[in-house]
Amino acid sequence: MKETSSSVAAIRSLVVDSVENANHGHMGMPLGAAPMGYELFRNQMKHNPKNPKWFNRDRFVLTSGHGSILLYILLHLSGYDVTMEDLKAFRKHDSRTPGHPEVFHTPGVEATTGPLGQGFSMTVGLAIAEAHLRARFNKQDYPVVDHYTYTICGDGDLEEGVALESAAIAGNLGLGKLIVLYDSNDVTSDGPLTLSSRENIQEKFQAMGWQTLYVKDGNDLQEIAQAIEQAKQEKTQPTLIEVKNIIGFGSHLQGTEKIHSNPVGKTEAAYIKETIGWSHDEFFVPEEVVEDFSEVLRKGEVDEENWQLLIERYAKEYPALYEEFKKMIDEKCILSETALTPFTEETMATRTASGKMLNRIYEELPILVGGSADLASSNKTTINGQPFMENGNYKGPNIHFGVREFAMASIENGLTLHGGLKGYCGTFLVFSDYMRSAIRHAALMGVPVTFVMTHDSIQVGQDGPTHQPIEHLISLRAMPNLVVYRPADANETIIGWKLAMESKNQPYLLALGRHEVPVLKEVDKEGAQRGGYILSEDSPIPDILLIATGSEVSMAVEAKKELSKQFKVNVVSLPSWELFDQQNEEYKEKVLPSECPNRLSIELGSTIGWSKYVGNFGESLGIDSYGKSSPASELLEEFQFTVNHIVKAAKSMYEKNK
Repeated sequence: MKETSSSVAAIRSLVVDSVENANHGHMGMPLGAAPMGYELFRNQMKHNPKNPKWFNRDRFVLTSGHGSILLYILLHLSGYDVTMEDLKAFRKHDSRTPGHPEVFHTPGVEATTGPLGQGFSMTVGLAIAEAHLRARFNKQDYPVVDHYTYTICGDGDLEEGVALESAAIAGNLGLGKLIVLYDSNDVTSDGPLTLSSRENIQEKFQAMGWQTLYVKDGNDLQEIAQAIEQAKQEKTQPTLIEVKNIIGFGSHLQGTEKIHSNPVGKTEAAYIKETIGWSHDEFFVPEEVVEDFSEVLRKGEVDEENWQLLIERYAKEYPALYEEFKKMIDEKCILSETALTPFTEETMATRTASGKMLNRIYEELPILVGGSADLASSNKTTINGQPFMENGNYKGPNIHFGVREFAMASIENGLTLHGGLKGYCGTFLVFSDYMRSAIRHAALMGVPVTFVMTHDSIQVGQDGPTHQPIEHLISLRAMPNLVVYRPADANETIIGWKLAMESKNQPYLLALGRHEVPVLKEVDKEGAQRGGYILSEDSPIPDILLIATGSEVSMAVEAKKELSKQFKVNVVSLPSWELFDQQNEEYKEKVLPSECPNRLSIELGSTIGWSKYVGNFGESLGIDSYGKSSPASELLEEFQFTVNHIVKAAKSMYEKNK
């Protein structure tokens, strides 16, 4: 193997020191991939460590998030605000160097990674964002958006379906500024890669429209550099560079799964350092290495200064485009009253209202980019009058994702992380299961993607139980930092979209119906923004409270008409548990007065969770079994979910609590 620089040896030494000091972590991947990381950060990437959020920087995502210490060391040596003390605190409580990279937590980390494959998908999203913004704003001699997107991934990442789904999309779109360095070491956590996979990754990616390159010696910096430069020359295809590395390079355990994770002990740590030619103290960086990496900071500051000068000239030459560009970078998402104008139709499906609202928003804020998993006409996720993004033409905001729900959601996470754009995507609510991990990832990162989930109940009807969500709403509500918003009608749908657009650190999931529902004149905009409110009130302390979400709210309103002949009844619309729970106690008491024990929740889904709203004496009308293939009206009758059944259930509850 060819000699690498002393800087690479310093990286490897710090890997050993950090993992041993933490007594935990993954040493194998960083030891093997250190030369790739060095070449990227030191020589190839355009980035300014003093301004990690510089808009025109190259993006790097460590898809192999378990190798996080490699990223932290590269950030530290490059001059980011990651100190030697941070490296010593690796994996310790409340440190800035957690076990897996966390975006918005450590300067220079572009995405939270760890769940294998999703970093790859988010990298595709970042590349799509760059291509779209480049197509919209660049002019001749004014490349205001012009950067590459890089990732390092491993064998395990490329076994994940989400990575391959995303790779197919990237190849179909011809994302020429996407470069993947594949840490090909032929070992996974359980043993040799051949235990689970014998496919030809190069041919697989070629079939998906990628350029593939091969580096036979992962310690040869010149060979790695030449491959990256060759990748940059390819403008019409993304590039996969397979780099043959040795996991745990320098260890007696190298090349085996035994070096994948966990510390190795003092004796083996000393052996590794001897193998790589390192004789310095722990956590020591020689002056020659400091000097080597100082070029990163110098070049980064010059690159950003030149870009700022370019922007100044661009602003004079194209003032209207500059103002639009600046607004997108600033991410100000304020909708006018025109965009929020209530619907006046008699009836409208909430999915239809969502589609109309999507288009209203885009007219004022053309920052949305997204689509559907081959269900655009059903989900109403197309921005009308605008093209679909395609190979070589990235100006359109609409994307054909194909039947790839998981990749779609993960790509939108990456696209939104890029900045300047907001991602959205849609499918049927029941298929949120396919993309659940990516939805969780958005919530974990605090990335405000909007998930448009239609066909939200058994009212799907004859498509049957495979397409009828039951447990989905409560399972999604259980996800921290995700706002589930199930609007009662078209006008509550307006509020759901408004909140989603205004969100800075929470994803929103809009649960929408396919069937027509009345457009309710009584919708309270402020109450809908607070997640719950009294839609129809007979008394501050009613005899009966009907609490409903989605299309069931209009059923509750009809039931109230009958019940009010005998009782004082209030109808509460509760589109978002998460938002309602954030309100002060005074407001919640006003909406759900404790003096009213007769509370009936009404929702076409699992009854789990409703007890905190109906209390000890209330009841929940829902569905706790799978549905059937049948016309919706017959299903509602069979599952005792009609207005008459609501009336009977409310009266029965009242009598029981006398």
